[in-house]
Amino acid sequence: MSADITAGPATGAATNAFPRYEQTFPALTPPEIERMRRFGELRSYKDGEALFETGKQGPGMFVVLSGDVAITQRDGLGHVTPIVDQGPGQFLAEIGQLSGRPALVDGHAEGDVETLLIPPDQLRALLVAEAELGERIMRALILRRVSLIQGGAGGPVLIGPPSLGDMARLQNFLGRNGQPYHMLDPATDKDAADLVARYAASRAELPLVVIADGRVLRNPSEPAIAYAIGMIGDHNHEKLYDVAVIGSGPAGLATAVYAASEGLSVAVFDSRAFGGQAGASARIENYLGFPTGITGQALTGRAFTQAQKFGADMLIPVSINSLDCSRPDGVFALATDCGKTMRAKSVVVASGARYRRPEIENLAKFEGRGVWYWASPIEAKLCMDQDVVLVGGGNSAGQAAVFLSAHARKVYMIIRGGGLGASMSRYLIERIEATPNIELMFNTEVVGLEGDAEAALARLRWRSRLAPEEHTIDIRNLFLFVGADPATTWLEGCGVMVDRGGFVVTGTQCTQKDGRSASPLETSVPGVFAVGDVRSGSVKRVGGAIGEGAQVVAALHGFLADSMKPAL
Repeated sequence: MSADITAGPATGAATNAFPRYEQTFPALTPPEIERMRRFGELRSYKDGEALFETGKQGPGMFVVLSGDVAITQRDGLGHVTPIVDQGPGQFLAEIGQLSGRPALVDGHAEGDVETLLIPPDQLRALLVAEAELGERIMRALILRRVSLIQGGAGGPVLIGPPSLGDMARLQNFLGRNGQPYHMLDPATDKDAADLVARYAASRAELPLVVIADGRVLRNPSEPAIAYAIGMIGDHNHEKLYDVAVIGSGPAGLATAVYAASEGLSVAVFDSRAFGGQAGASARIENYLGFPTGITGQALTGRAFTQAQKFGADMLIPVSINSLDCSRPDGVFALATDCGKTMRAKSVVVASGARYRRPEIENLAKFEGRGVWYWASPIEAKLCMDQDVVLVGGGNSAGQAAVFLSAHARKVYMIIRGGGLGASMSRYLIERIEATPNIELMFNTEVVGLEGDAEAALARLRWRSRLAPEEHTIDIRNLFLFVGADPATTWLEGCGVMVDRGGFVVTGTQCTQKDGRSASPLETSVPGVFAVGDVRSGSVKRVGGAIGEGAQVVAALHGFLADSMKPAL
């Protein structure tokens, strides 16, 4: 995405501003630079010349050989903030340069500057070939992106009331995809108020989103803002990939990491963000190797970066509308929502499941306006010191309830059944029972929602399943964790067998038209595999999904090798 985000100044004050300064901004030694020369080419710049510019495609990683480069930050409102000067032995890049994404900052030469420019493909090669040096560089790239996100000054500017549902929608989208952004409230910021008066004729056009080049978007969709900030580039649609992975949850990310690291060309598609439902988890405590727990965003974010390190193309947000399995050349054609067709020799279905929407009156009306299907710090801030209702009795619901209890005044946890033992891990049950501001309401269901004058959720109606009377409670935030349905409608018409619930059938449970024996993760269509929650019989756990993502790569190698054999 960018060149160097904030390569900290060489002053003591700057060092104090970055607790992990030495790791975030390491200095390269002359021998290390010499080893890096074979991966790049020399580039010289005159005084004032731009090495990279905000919003324009980044050329890769620069290693400064002589001279100084001034790094500044610029937003679409014309604000320019000096960040730092970088000198010899320092490198200019952040995690986005693994795939040549648009820069988030400007870099201009101060005097004559000589650099070694390492383009994205060679940067990835460097990280793999030079393991120890690559580890230091990779850690720095990640920490720089984290610093930019936490700095709250870069990326697109979101302008609107903080309580606006569509503000939360765009915050979630950008945050889930690891994209920096910052917000301005027109009630307290004059520049923001002036822009609202100029561009937003009605509240429905809020929030405004100001891109680095000055463009103003009115309450954009997620794909619209993604295209505007360069999340989705101009990929070569003529390329024939070895593997197309549909879905970037834990199973899809694991497939991408293992397949790309073993030399297969991989394209990963997801309609919203990497991580899937696991990425929205406030804390995962039963995943191997993390005894103190880890957020879903942190776990899947590492895998997302790892997949890019090995060269996987991450196309997010891009939806696959249909899969054509009938081509005589054996190549699969995937129709995308942007009107393009991608091609692959094999397909891994890792599309997971979509949030289930229970039968609640006026539910659709309040989605994004008080009804949420995940619980992140963004939603937690919206319900600070308020009473909230959470519906669900599984592990995701339990994790969300515990997380929200630290922010909300009270969490009413509504469960249709008579207990939690059959659907929730014991450690979560014990934690919920020990949390004083979580109230469990068994044999209960929400039946209707009502709003206020601004069309935001204001109250809900609920009833006991053991009695007919309805009750009303004033609530501005409702969280739904009632399970999910498989995301498989895009497979209709291509011959992939699904069970009665819509989950993809694999292995010995299905038969193939050519008489081949399907491998354990292969579907009824040769060359189409399924992993993770979308697969019939999967265990619906993060660890299981990751294991299947790793396991399927061996089957992919076998299929691709067989498909290259000449017919007898």
